[in-house]
Formats: sequence, C-alpha cells, structure tokens
Amino acid sequence: PEERRRRVAPLPAAEAAEESLLRGIFEIGKRSCDVVLSARRLRWSPILPESPAGDSSMILQAQEEIMEMKDVFSVKLKRRRFVGQKKGGTLLGITIFKCLNKGGNKLTDCAIHLNNLSEDHCYLWFRHLKEILNGFQNRPKSLKVFVNPSSHKREATRVYYEQVAPLFKLADIKTDVTVTEYEGHALSILKECELQAFDGVVCVGGDGSVSEVAHGLLLKAQIDAGKDTDYIQKPVRAPVPLGVIPAGTTNILAHTLYGIKHAVTATLHIVMGHIQPVDVCTFSTPNKLLRFGFSAMFGFGARTLALAEKHRWMPSDQRKDFAFIKTLADLKPEECELSFLPVQIPQEDSHMDNRNTLLYLGSKDQWHKIQGHFLNVSIMAIPCLCSMAPRGLAPNTRLNNGSMALIVVQNTSRKEFIKHLKRYASVKNQFNFPFVETYTVQEVKVQPRLKCGLDTKENTDLYAVSSEGGYPWNIDGDLMKEASEVHIQVHPQLINLYGVNTDDLENSQATCNCI
Repeated sequence: PEERRRRVAPLPAAEAAEESLLRGIFEIGKRSCDVVLSARRLRWSPILPESPAGDSSMILQAQEEIMEMKDVFSVKLKRRRFVGQKKGGTLLGITIFKCLNKGGNKLTDCAIHLNNLSEDHCYLWFRHLKEILNGFQNRPKSLKVFVNPSSHKREATRVYYEQVAPLFKLADIKTDVTVTEYEGHALSILKECELQAFDGVVCVGGDGSVSEVAHGLLLKAQIDAGKDTDYIQKPVRAPVPLGVIPAGTTNILAHTLYGIKHAVTATLHIVMGHIQPVDVCTFSTPNKLLRFGFSAMFGFGARTLALAEKHRWMPSDQRKDFAFIKTLADLKPEECELSFLPVQIPQEDSHMDNRNTLLYLGSKDQWHKIQGHFLNVSIMAIPCLCSMAPRGLAPNTRLNNGSMALIVVQNTSRKEFIKHLKRYASVKNQFNFPFVETYTVQEVKVQPRLKCGLDTKENTDLYAVSSEGGYPWNIDGDLMKEASEVHIQVHPQLINLYGVNTDDLENSQATCNCI
C-alpha cells in the first residue's frame, strides 16, 4: 500500500497578514501540531495524514486553536526530574500559563504543554515567548506585600501563601512581604518605604486593612512631593498601583473591582497588570487631614461599626450581627448640617436615574445646605459592591467619574428604615422612598450639632459622644471619631488599582482549552 504522508495546512488569511515570528512542530495533547507564533497570537492545528490517492472522502479538516498572547502570564521550560533533583533534568518541551475567564467574573490559571525533545528548538521558542511577555506594560516585576493576619477568620496568611504567592512565583514576580503586627503597622512602614524599588503595593486583608494601605500609599506620595500633610488642597497621585486580595468579611473594594470575592481572580488581575484608575476622597477637619479613603458613613452605619469594635472579643460574624441589631433597636437620628457642592453637568447630558436623585445645573461653586435629623449619611466615590448589596451601596456612581454620591436618609420610623435597608439586597431601588435623597456632588461638609442634656437612659455605648472625643465615622470600614466639622472632597483618578470594570471582564471569553 502507498505510504501515508502528513500534510501541514497553509496559514489562514488572517495569520498570513500578521507577521509570523516562528513556526514549528510540537506535540500538544498527544497530537502533533503545526504551531505558529506571532507577536499577538499563538496558533496551532493538528497535522493530519493525507488521504489515499483519489479518495476525497478521507480529506479531513484541521481545527485550529488560538491563544492570545495578552492572556499569557508565564512560560517555563518543562523538564523531567528524579525525586530530590532540583536542577537540570531531561527537557521535554515548554509550558505556557494563561489567564482564563471562567465566567461570573472569576479568573483562573491554566497550562498548555508544547512537547518537543529538541533543546535548540525549545530554547528558541522560549526566548521569543519571554520577549513577547516582557513587552507588556504595567505587569509588575516587584511588589511590596502587606498581610493582615487578624482579618476576618484569621485566614489572610493562609490565603496569601497557598493561593497568591504561588502565582506570583510562577509569574517571576519578586515580593517583599510584611505580616502586620498591629493597627497602623502598614502605615508606618509605607511612610518610610522607598516605593521606587517596587512596581506596586498589595494588601491581603479586609476593608480596614486596604483602607490603611491606600491611605499610607497616598500619604507617602504627598510627603515625597513636599506637601503639607495637614492641609492638602490638590494631592498628587500615588506613584504605584495598589492590589487588593480579599481576605476580610465584606471586602467592598474587592467586590467593586472584580465583581467577586476570589483571591485567585484578584491575584491574576495583579499579575496581568490590569490597571483601573479610581477616584479618592480626602477627609479633613478645619485643622488637619484625617485620611484618604473611598467612602464614609455617618449615623447608623458608623454607630453600628463603633459598637462592633467594642465587642472585638466576639467572633466576627456574630459581632457584626449583634451590633447591627442593637443599633437598629436603639435607632435615633443625628442632628447635623450638611453643606455640599453639586457636580456641574451640561444641560444636554443631564438625566435622572430615579426620582430622588438630584443633579444640579446651577452656577459653579454654588454651595447648598440642608439641616435636620438624619438616620444615616453616606458619601461614596465608588459604587461599593458587596454580597449584601450586589448592586452597590451607591449604584449610581462609578469608579472614576470624578464625583461622589451623597445619600441622605432622613428621620423616619424603624419599620420604614428597615424596608429601605432590605432593598439593598434586592433588585429594587433602595432610594425610592420619600425620606431618602441622593445627590451627585464634588464636596461635602458634615457639621454635627452637639446634643445637650442627654437622657441618662440612652444607650451609652452608642450616644455618649462627648466622653469618647467625637462622633463615630465609618471610613472604608475603619472607625474614626471626630467632634468637629468633616470636609470630604473627591479627587479624580488619584490612585491606580489592579482590576478592571466588571462590564469589561464579563465580555472577555476564553479562546482555547487548557491541555
């Protein structure tokens, strides 16, 4: 019988138009494949046997697979080694590691093995693949990492060393790790840190840990720029991006960036160098800068956090549930004056997302004031997504639109307030109540009015303000107390975070299987 020959299919038109760097033969998934590398893609298709002469029914079509090089984050030489052997070994080929979208905003890593026993062949391909990867911008080579071992169920250390560190090592990222020992530890290190030695900073922990690291990163930028850190009118941007690995309870910033609490997803966004500019707020008194942050609550949200912090001896979930129920049972409004500077928008671009959202078209620098008794006041520069509020605590704002959402809940009955809170977990509009108003603003000033003659029967845990030095504020899940006026101002795109808009993430699809 006639000897059967193998044929290599001609390049498709699209690939022919794109300059090929290398073309060769590798075994992929136990099949010999024709593999073509360009700067943008890696393509391969099985090498099929030619049909016997004259038998057109035996003609087979090769199915080509494509991998975008922008999805690749590591390439390694594949070797067979004996037990205990750490170096050398028989070269078997090349392994390529890529980032794969599994849907639901979740990312994972997978490997494709290109087998070939020729060392010259493999080294040539390995060098070209490494050159392509080194050409991608924003991918970090060195990271400063902070791990908070006390966050949530004390799982941050395990999460980092079991799920995060192996991916950093696989991507050849050098790390300098600090396991924090006390509150403020990361801040003290960042203030003295030489940030030019790193491509980014990573925090493994909950919202409070992330808030501290973000504040420290921005404070260090002001110090390096020679700014007066007590009064910062126009802060400078953070010099390096911040990565957030969720290991806390609510993980609001991680949910907002990634759409999911998933350590591997967060790590792969860092490894791939996905950068998202994000707006940041400054929280100040008339005399000093309190901190940088993304969101704050005054009233119910802050009182709940203050009570939870007093019961640190309780397990995390129980402590927060207790504080929520207790604060709700003792529900009382705060008397204060709110001054705000609305966002100025062109008339043709104005639109109402709901009947309680107010966008002002007035003159520039026109401040507005409202006084009264408020159950809760929220100021948020980001949407603040979490599992308990999948649409976000402030769904009408964005990560980098240069504005804040001011959400004011006026005094009402406990029953109506509970209805409002329940809406956050549903698809219904949580602001569609007569006692709730939202504003799109650039600046806010909150001036509490000190209470005189407190009823001795009032709950001292919640309302004995003067004895504890101020009214509680919940800033990014971190408790602060301040008796005087607090001025909040948004600063557009002040920091880069590792992450992408979840809309973009959902649109990306996997283009090949892992083999």
